[in-house]
Amino acid sequence: MRLLRPRGVYAPQEDTELLAQAARDELRTLRSQPRVEVLDVGTGTGALALLAAECGAARVTAVDISWRAVLAARYNAWRLGLPVVVRHGDLTEPVEGRHFDLILSNPPYVLSPGPARGAERTWNAGADGRQVLDRICARAPDLLRDSGVLLLVQSALCGVDATLDTLRDRGLSARVELRSTIPFGPVMARHAKWLEERGLIAPDERKEDLVVIRAQRV
Repeated sequence: MRLLRPRGVYAPQEDTELLAQAARDELRTLRSQPRVEVLDVGTGTGALALLAAECGAARVTAVDISWRAVLAARYNAWRLGLPVVVRHGDLTEPVEGRHFDLILSNPPYVLSPGPARGAERTWNAGADGRQVLDRICARAPDLLRDSGVLLLVQSALCGVDATLDTLRDRGLSARVELRSTIPFGPVMARHAKWLEERGLIAPDERKEDLVVIRAQRV
């Protein structure tokens, strides 16, 4: 899809495509169910929500805290003629009380030594990369229907076990669904020496693992 992306809205990248791959597979298994409902948390341009609508989900809701992202996602849905409702708000707050068959999220997860400013909020997730991840892991399970699935993508540097353990503590069955190794982008390359000093990467290591985690209410 060619999507409108205003300045300050996260551009679909390798992590988006990895999560989209997992989402396509999950949506295929849901085709036999009536009225499949999907939530995309932190939608950005709306890429994943639009994919869900394109795959036939009956009701797709997308949420973002950025008004630029909300308006971009609404425009992209209108231009493509896809039925996606885009809400403005913080993570799951606009949909509290509702329940979904599938929740998707590509949250900010980049480890960063400094606070997020401006457009950095689309990727900067603090020193451990978990400022948004932990909040999603805490909130999303309550929004899943029986047998509902959460798919989220993160860097392995943020602690895969921490995510799995948190989701399991919330009563979900959780596992790593997909993994892909990619070269550092410009932001991670700038942070490489800081990551080396913290012992998170080996000297001169300039690759990271992206991980899609699948958690299901059972």
